[in-house]
Amino acid sequence: MVIKKEELIMKDKKQELQEYIPTAFNPLLYCVKLSSLSGSFSDIAAVINSCGGHIGDIKVVESNQNFVKRYVYFTASTIQAREIVSKLHDFPGTQILDVQNEVYSAHVGGKIGIKLKKDVTNYKDLSIVYTPGVAEVCRTIQQDKRLAYNLTIKRNSVAVVTDGSAVLGLGNLGPFAGMPVMEGKAMLFKILADIDAYPICLDAKTPDEIVAVVKAIAPGFGGINLEDIAAPKCFEIERRLQSELDIPVFHDDQHGTAVVVLSALFNAAKVVDKKLEDLEVVITGAGAAGVSVAKILLFAGIRNIIVTDRNGAIYMGRKEMNNSKEELANLTNPNKEKGVLSDVIKGADVFIGVSGPDLVTPDDIKSMAKDPIVFALSNPDPEIKPELVKPYVRVMATGRSDYPNQINNVLCFPGFFRGLLDSYATRVTEKMKYNAAVAIASIVQDYELNESYIIPSIFNKQVASTVSSAVADAAFEDRVTKIIPEVDLKLL
Repeated sequence: MVIKKEELIMKDKKQELQEYIPTAFNPLLYCVKLSSLSGSFSDIAAVINSCGGHIGDIKVVESNQNFVKRYVYFTASTIQAREIVSKLHDFPGTQILDVQNEVYSAHVGGKIGIKLKKDVTNYKDLSIVYTPGVAEVCRTIQQDKRLAYNLTIKRNSVAVVTDGSAVLGLGNLGPFAGMPVMEGKAMLFKILADIDAYPICLDAKTPDEIVAVVKAIAPGFGGINLEDIAAPKCFEIERRLQSELDIPVFHDDQHGTAVVVLSALFNAAKVVDKKLEDLEVVITGAGAAGVSVAKILLFAGIRNIIVTDRNGAIYMGRKEMNNSKEELANLTNPNKEKGVLSDVIKGADVFIGVSGPDLVTPDDIKSMAKDPIVFALSNPDPEIKPELVKPYVRVMATGRSDYPNQINNVLCFPGFFRGLLDSYATRVTEKMKYNAAVAIASIVQDYELNESYIIPSIFNKQVASTVSSAVADAAFEDRVTKIIPEVDLKLL
């Protein structure tokens, strides 16, 4: 998102500047390139601060006795940015040369690309990587398709698949708008686990369409990461693909969240000196994440779990429930408690929010058991803001990076898929997810453990490798791995 210098001389400069800045309330990083008469920068800084902007880096790129050219980086909402640009434009002795929204600038042309592993500079190189040499490799794979793992990119490739029906917390934006998230996911795969991931955004609506397309492209990949697909169809899509493909299928919105939540709960229970199996847990949100969190907690031995949705507690016999909620009703809420969230949260040891903002009050938290554990994971706005309940909560976690204890799927999926690919796994098992949660929790040593540090940083380089080993071990223990023959290069 760039405003060129020549565009600033148009008739209504203020209007033109505003049209280049999209409407949003979340703070973004901007760069204003401006020239001003030599002198104090404090007046310009005062303008930015008065409009609610927060100045970061300031770079002087040219200076002489007549003027100073600066790059000024600041964060602001787009509404604030409009006001800042407008006021700077009218500021005496100042000329705006360029305005960039750094977030948009980083996305221009996309965020990923393909890197060649072999240079092709002459006809010999071409004959090796393409025709005629490639024909022999094709015939070899035809005789044993497992050799595709050794002779193609399949062994290290993951398809990141979405239909755009549940993009972040924004809703059904469609496949085009889902692409930036899928690109970002692919970047994290590469950075954290050296996996080549490819964004696959489908213009498809029904489970039948999505399953058919993914099955058709599966030969080129070692695993499928489903992403931002709305519940309840995400459950059917994952179940069908896992049963019909011989490569692992992992819906990260479900299982990545569940794994990291369990890992955080392992350590939070230690902090409050309670046994995991004795915890009473209330979960709000019965979508993809809520269902998967409930199931992994059950697998870990927690029995007293109540899941709520907008109609209150889910229990056996409740009317108007879809299949996934019917399943939850049979697995959870053993005492068949009824009522809204504020009713069933009373006396609970743990609250886990995977629903929406501001659904819990301080009075709700005060009604919980002694030393409550609160995971308010809705993003960007949690179910309750940490500062409102700080006096009442023993351990607090959110999905945000600006509070302690960020529960983020990035702690799981890169290492998880690394383990799947390295073990040639054919499917995802419950033991893999449990082992991954244990692995993440183990990164935080007992002597480090405290209320503000129950989960490692997403930048901790131990996480991906530790999770990878745990997942691969579980794959072999569960006997869900392929045997891939080695390629004898000398014989070929």
